[in-house]
Amino acid sequence: MIRARALLVRLRTATVNAVRGLTKSCGCRMPASATTCFAQRSLAVMRPGLAQALRPVLEQIAEMTIKIKQYDRQIQQLGQTEYPETQALLKVHGVGHLTALTFVLTLGSKERFGRSRDVGCYLGLRPRRSQSGDHDPQLGITHAGNAYLRSLLIECSNHILRPHGRESALRQWGLHLAGRGGKQAKSKAVVAVARKLAVLLHHLWSTQDPYMPFYEQAA
Repeated sequence: MIRARALLVRLRTATVNAVRGLTKSCGCRMPASATTCFAQRSLAVMRPGLAQALRPVLEQIAEMTIKIKQYDRQIQQLGQTEYPETQALLKVHGVGHLTALTFVLTLGSKERFGRSRDVGCYLGLRPRRSQSGDHDPQLGITHAGNAYLRSLLIECSNHILRPHGRESALRQWGLHLAGRGGKQAKSKAVVAVARKLAVLLHHLWSTQDPYMPFYEQAA
């Protein structure tokens, strides 16, 4: 179910991008819009002839959005009924039913890792290193492990760090990292928060402790 939803999301994104490319080549630039309401807003601004030609494609985008929402409801129900341990993970602001269930299913067993901190490395969120003498630069992340779960954790991290987000120790730590430099620092902060989030989620799953936003529960 999770993979089917991911496939549908990729198809919708590709179709939206194709529509944007077609309309741009016809001299009509689509306004910025959330993917969920792209079809409706596009029809409202297109010239009549262009709207008539692309209406079937836009209807397919709208239909895919409906199907994705149906998957979301099924995933929520599955987590509540078959995987109740996911409910502890949902207490973390920015983590939804999809991420919680994907996390539990991907790792398979909470006993798989003796230390919660090992989860970040397993999911490829640890920076690579190329140490030589006194020179020990931090490189990009390893990208090991499950790419889809890693992408979900990155999305959660962006949500946590967004402007006017809900305050927590994790958010404050991430904003501190992001404030150290320019765009690269912000990107590194997003990955670092995703890594700490993975550690935190495994800790909550393993212990079923209540989540406390301002308590360092996992190293």
